[in-house]
Amino acid sequence: MNLQELFGIALRAIRAHKMRSFLTLLGIIIGVSTIVGVVGVISGLNRYVAEKVIVMGPDVYILTKFGIIRGREEFLQAVKRPPIRFQEYERLVAAELPTVAQVGSGTGTTLAIRNGDRRLPDVQVVGSTANFADLFSLEFEGGRFFSESEVSAASNVAVIGANTREELFPYQDPLGHTILVGGLPFRVIGVMPKQGRSIGFNQDGRIYIPIQVYRKNFMPPNQSLEIYVKARGGVEGLPASQDEVRAFFRSLRHTSWSAPDPFGILNQEALQELWKAISGAAFILLVLISSVSLGVGGIVIMNIMLVSVAERTPEIGIRMALGARKKDIRRQFLLEAALLSLFGGILGVLLGTLGVMGVHAITGFPAQVTLPIIATSVILSTLVGLAAGFLPALRASRLIVIDAIRAE
Repeated sequence: MNLQELFGIALRAIRAHKMRSFLTLLGIIIGVSTIVGVVGVISGLNRYVAEKVIVMGPDVYILTKFGIIRGREEFLQAVKRPPIRFQEYERLVAAELPTVAQVGSGTGTTLAIRNGDRRLPDVQVVGSTANFADLFSLEFEGGRFFSESEVSAASNVAVIGANTREELFPYQDPLGHTILVGGLPFRVIGVMPKQGRSIGFNQDGRIYIPIQVYRKNFMPPNQSLEIYVKARGGVEGLPASQDEVRAFFRSLRHTSWSAPDPFGILNQEALQELWKAISGAAFILLVLISSVSLGVGGIVIMNIMLVSVAERTPEIGIRMALGARKKDIRRQFLLEAALLSLFGGILGVLLGTLGVMGVHAITGFPAQVTLPIIATSVILSTLVGLAAGFLPALRASRLIVIDAIRAE
């Protein structure tokens, strides 16, 4: 028997029991749709984090009190570190280290802001140096960032995000208008474009003000700064710059050679590796959970195919008597199982894709379904069907012709 004949027989067998075939596919549909949804959301998140959340350049790194915390012991150790002071930032700037191209600083808190009778209670207010926009590649829909002279003079100027503009200035251009930040008046000089919200980051809800204004009016005594450093020589100069700044700060803080760094260092690569480790662990966990549905679907297909072999035993006997070979019988049942699982995989891909599109459309949550995800899901579901159909196919091919014909 050729493949076309086997394919026709398999399709007829599936159509003969439409409802049973659909119920058989439910496990495969649920498993595949879950995998497509999970992979689509995580791959979209990875792209979003790389492009939107981790916005500093590859040659920029941050000195911070905490750094990357991977466990309880690291957290307890980081809590004991002294805060990074503005005077330490000034000492680093004055040092003019040869491997450092730029040095900036910033910190923040949440404050209430107001424009007339419109009020936002908890807005992230960031006090920063004037080169923050350059270090983090900020874009502007209108206006500009504050200048060095405005920082030095502690001018009450502010740059607002898209959400803040929409809430406080829904019907007018905010540039030049005055808002109250923590009860103090600030003139809006810049507006940032909409960047989106994800995984706890709201880039659109921030307000930037000069760091000297922030220190004078809003900064608690023990709040730690972050120091932003741009390496000279681009990415190639990053390791040497980090080593030189690390040595400078250890010397500044009189840290003994055997003691750990009393600060943390973050760079783009470290943040991306941390995110990939987190998302990778979540991906593995969710795929394992989804695989249970695929496994259950495979078991259901195997059991239904065994029932089908029992029901069609006389038919199998007649076909073998008319010249069908054992490998033809095996191929027929393997093809039926593979087709069942393939149909389930296609329906699962469609359902998962619709789910991802719905999540993106309703919430704006970053998600994408790519061709490799679709191809992998369809291939995986087909392989599950082949594995599930192996035992029924083997049992059907081993039937004795006379006994099979006489079976009821």
